[in-house]
Amino acid sequence: MVDQSIPEARTSGTAPRETEAASAGEGISRRRMLGTAGATGLVLGTAGAAGGYAAAPSEAATPLTSLGTDRAMFHGKHQPGITDALQARGHVVAFDLAAGAGRKEAAALLRRWSETARRLMAGEPSGHDDTDVARDAGPSSLTITFGFGHSFFARTGLEKQRPASLDPLPEFSSDRLDKKRSNGDLWVQIGANDSLVAFHALRAIQKDTGSAARIRWQMNGFNRSPGATAHPMTARNLMGQIDGTRNPKPAESDFDQRIFVPEKGDPAWMANGSYAVVRRIRMLLDDWERLSGTAQEDVIGRRKSDGAALSGGTETTAMDLEKTDAKGNLVVPINAHARITRPDQNGGAAMLRRPFSFHDGIDTDGVPDAGLLFICWQADPLRGFVPVQRKLDRGDALSQFIRHESSGLFAVPGGAAEGEYVGQKLLEG
Repeated sequence: MVDQSIPEARTSGTAPRETEAASAGEGISRRRMLGTAGATGLVLGTAGAAGGYAAAPSEAATPLTSLGTDRAMFHGKHQPGITDALQARGHVVAFDLAAGAGRKEAAALLRRWSETARRLMAGEPSGHDDTDVARDAGPSSLTITFGFGHSFFARTGLEKQRPASLDPLPEFSSDRLDKKRSNGDLWVQIGANDSLVAFHALRAIQKDTGSAARIRWQMNGFNRSPGATAHPMTARNLMGQIDGTRNPKPAESDFDQRIFVPEKGDPAWMANGSYAVVRRIRMLLDDWERLSGTAQEDVIGRRKSDGAALSGGTETTAMDLEKTDAKGNLVVPINAHARITRPDQNGGAAMLRRPFSFHDGIDTDGVPDAGLLFICWQADPLRGFVPVQRKLDRGDALSQFIRHESSGLFAVPGGAAEGEYVGQKLLEG
């Protein structure tokens, strides 16, 4: 958990939508179509979709809300789920190829997965044996993202194509990693602003796997729902802290350089791709909540109320690392989390954080199994995640209140062009 802002969940999407017709001669508008769909027995999943789920003739169709109509695009320069706004619900799942499965089976699987992702993200049912779980909903900002783990390349005979940036992460003293819930041959990230839409996608991906692979681990997460606050704001984590104020922003001139592999990068199949570090970080909430509000703010280095640095100003005011109080003490403690994670304190290291919170019930000892599904994106983890985590490992005040319980690193290739599937340049190159 570093002091870099999280993409905010938005209340309306930026995907193309049909607009209201200016006159009857221009045809019926999409919203009017949705409002009268009960008479035709058809509800469109989203603008541009070939068709949605059939509505029962006796049911009066209700227009989709703006949340339901928001759509992310499957085809593009980059895969979805990286720069898109945070969604309210998420699933991350890793697979291992089945015994005897190799490059041919992997290619067929990615082809199936890509087609399912394309359909579901457009608000359409999956291509076969659809479960009807999301039949009443639009795409709801659904994104599905695919990546390859270090072990994938040996299993498919593609060791020469394995990127150096995918070398295993170093060990950190704060790690308490469960190997059964770490790494994997293949990784899938699913996010949506509706829980049923997200689950529907997860189930479709699992069914598409067939006999080609088996689930290694799965984790479920959530964020604040779009529109839950009076105005858009940076998300809060389960510690109640505004989590992430300094995330790189796409408008910044060096954003692509920090987050995405160059078009002429090495290896060539990773052009416009990125590397995802995935960590299940347990928050020791009982210990944390015993601290006073002031003590919590000293651990983080920011005010809990509005996320402003303890040196003053608003959430976006630059932190004054040298400011002292009347006694000569640093206002932002030397071991404050927000101080340690600043890019200018780590040789410019930066990553795009896009996490989900999680709560998996209460342990046998009566404490919540809750925390952060930390997901960060960078052009090279050796220049992004690793230097920052090494510094945190040496003296972060937050470290006594968190525990890293699982970890994975995945190469996420660039987006698929029309008619292609994700990873095609690797698997057929």
